[in-house]
Amino acid sequence: MITHDDVQSFFDRLDLAVETTTDDLWLVRTPDGTQIAVQYAPPVLVMRIRVMALPTDTTRAGELCRKLMEYNARDLVRGAYGVEGNDVVLTAAMELDRVDFTDFEASVDSLSLALASHLGSLAPYRES
Repeated sequence: MITHDDVQSFFDRLDLAVETTTDDLWLVRTPDGTQIAVQYAPPVLVMRIRVMALPTDTTRAGELCRKLMEYNARDLVRGAYGVEGNDVVLTAAMELDRVDFTDFEASVDSLSLALASHLGSLAPYRES
């Protein structure tokens, strides 16, 4: 099982900008500017990106949720879109006893790529 220190070493190996907020939570900034919250929560490691606020209009929110579910089914291998409170989030979870550096790197890359690929089509649902 990977340890807290192993996770920190993964950040170092990827040369990612990291801010430690608590003993088990890091805010990571990827080279493309994506901010990922990484939480060490045995038995899993959770990555989460806040994508946007849900639209306040229920019809638009429903349309957005359908689009996100289609992305979950079609485009995402490592992670999924979801709703947390009033926010759309993109998350991935890995079992600590099965994750290694390659899995960690693939999850970071997958979340960043998914967000970059989908932001254009999600933009019309953003409210100012």
